[in-house]
Amino acid sequence: MPLNLPQKTGNPALRAKAFQNPGVITGERMTLNGTIGKSLIMLVLLMITAAWCWSQAFASYVPATATTPAAFDMAAVMPYVIGGVIGGLVFGLSTAFKPTWAMITAPLYAISEGFAVGGISAIFNAQYPGIVIQAVALTLAVALGMLILYRTGIIKATPWLYKMVGAATFGVLIFYALTWLVGMFHVDTSMLFGHTGLSIGISLFIVAIAAFNLILDFDMISKQATAGAPRYMEWYGAFALMVTLVWLYLEILRLLGNTRR
Repeated sequence: MPLNLPQKTGNPALRAKAFQNPGVITGERMTLNGTIGKSLIMLVLLMITAAWCWSQAFASYVPATATTPAAFDMAAVMPYVIGGVIGGLVFGLSTAFKPTWAMITAPLYAISEGFAVGGISAIFNAQYPGIVIQAVALTLAVALGMLILYRTGIIKATPWLYKMVGAATFGVLIFYALTWLVGMFHVDTSMLFGHTGLSIGISLFIVAIAAFNLILDFDMISKQATAGAPRYMEWYGAFALMVTLVWLYLEILRLLGNTRR
């Protein structure tokens, strides 16, 4: 029989419909501990490929001198970044629309995103030394903080919160799409992504939306584990958490970059 589904989460990867399975009661069930374990596996996979891509980037690193800034050969890392973005998109969409594939596509998503995250992190760190450590620490702190707020009940995943965060997340996606579209026509968007006060404010807002998406993700996973979703949904839940964490990290990285300029 179908599960008693909670409200729709703001994370487009964590769709409530994906947890529907008529035969779930008689099969192996999803558990919270299982989802946590698979989330850690995906995090390790992402870190391995990110570290490898980072090493490839800094193999061509040239330290700053009195006359030239620090730099590295972009050609050494961009193929991995582009390949990681494309791979992440392909495996991400495959997982989102075919949750039964999650056992295979979710780890492949983590591996692909690791290449993209590692290359982008190397580019930022070459410009602003030490920024990656700060971004990683802030991402972990935000994730842990939101988990504590959820588990203690200080922030409750109410229907109102689902609607507000979902609407805000959709608005952010529209913002990304529009800025990408106008960028294709060489429209100047430096005010939105440069070192202006407006760009910093936009980054702070997006970081907040990504953080609140974690609350909804935690709630969805917890409720579906209690309701008895099928075991393969542990991989799907881990995948959805990874999507939000990668988004949160990249936005924090961009925010720190804007404040340093």
